[in-house]
Amino acid sequence: MKALEGPLWRALLVFRIAALGYAAVLMVGNFRNYHWPLGGWLILSVMAAWTVVSSLAYARPERRDWPLLTADLAVTAGCLLSTRWIVAPEGLGLGAPTLPMAWVASPVVAWAISGGRRRGAIAALLMSGADVVVRNGFSQATVNGPVLMLLAGVGIGHIARLAIDAEARLQRAVELEAATRERERLARGIHDSVLQVLALLQRRGAELGGEAAELGRLAGEQEATLRTLVTSSGPAPASARRHPSPAAAPARGRRTFRLPASLSRVPSGPLSSGSSAGAVAGSAVGPATSAARAATSGGSSARRAATRSTRGDSARGVSFAADEQPDLVDLRSLLSHHSGTGVSVAAPAGEVLLPAPVAAEVAAAVATALDNVHLHAGPGAKAWLLVEELDDTVTVTVRDNGRGIPEGRLTEAEQAGRLGLAQSIRGRIRDLGGTTTITSSPTTGTEIELHIPR
Repeated sequence: MKALEGPLWRALLVFRIAALGYAAVLMVGNFRNYHWPLGGWLILSVMAAWTVVSSLAYARPERRDWPLLTADLAVTAGCLLSTRWIVAPEGLGLGAPTLPMAWVASPVVAWAISGGRRRGAIAALLMSGADVVVRNGFSQATVNGPVLMLLAGVGIGHIARLAIDAEARLQRAVELEAATRERERLARGIHDSVLQVLALLQRRGAELGGEAAELGRLAGEQEATLRTLVTSSGPAPASARRHPSPAAAPARGRRTFRLPASLSRVPSGPLSSGSSAGAVAGSAVGPATSAARAATSGGSSARRAATRSTRGDSARGVSFAADEQPDLVDLRSLLSHHSGTGVSVAAPAGEVLLPAPVAAEVAAAVATALDNVHLHAGPGAKAWLLVEELDDTVTVTVRDNGRGIPEGRLTEAEQAGRLGLAQSIRGRIRDLGGTTTITSSPTTGTEIELHIPR
């Protein structure tokens, strides 16, 4: 059942019952003046029975189709037309109430809810035609009923279409938000691994010169292309889906580069940790990915908790099984390995427990922040890492005494596809339901506060 259409059907049920009660009250006051009083009570009994039947039928969404809508209109029109033989004709011509009274608007409302303005107007015109037959034509005294039915059909139909369209837009917005969140999650992973490797290859190639410089240049091109892919909005075009990797489908006119023999003799299969390529990849990832690996490898229990997704926790953006409590890990143990030359870590004496997936994301964000200190704060810059625990919040502060962030640099970096602060830090904490505060000055350095709800 459509979430916004259901209340309209329930409102129709209330209206139908209330209109039946009003018709019964009028019947009690006027049946002695009818040509056939018993017929009036028979029609009222039919109206009551159909109110029960139609209400039960409309309660099932799969039955709200043409057979039920047509039967509803036919039964109501029959009850209205029977008024001609029960109520005095001269009174009807002067505007006397018909047997069903407002109850005749029930099928009009049902048609309007099911099909919008056009269908509601058609039902109103059909019921108005029956009313004209009962009253022997239009007059100033009898025109009010048909006009009100037409207005009700058009107005309620318009409201019903607006509700359904709003629900469809809301559903599309939810799907787009989910797709955007997934894209940002993938972008964070790519930033913490592949992009940093390519950036290192570009820098090292330029330093080594010669053929390695050409390799570095190509790595830089691939880095720029990949940044564009992970930061652009909307689905990739068909051509991009057919050729997802520029390396797999070189652009027309681009000169392909063949690795020199000295660099092409790389053993097939996975790179070992002792190979030179493995060393390059490991050093390129740097502190950010090493911390992320440490955060996500906190034992098999942490990995199990990270994969649970049967019950969503919207406040934190992390999912857990409905019948299990999430495994808790000590955030201090994930951050303590940063302590060393140039980095001071201060944490509470007791454990700072967080669900394993949450702690892993916080540790990855902190690793990226410290990575930025090493890369951008300047030579000799020091960093301080502070962990604070409150009843409902955990705050992690990363502060340095470097050169600070120039005004407008964060916006420029995000527009250029630099995802460190935008996604690896802010995006992670936002998806956990927390907030990120960045304060920077050329004289005091940069301070990043991560506030994570518990």
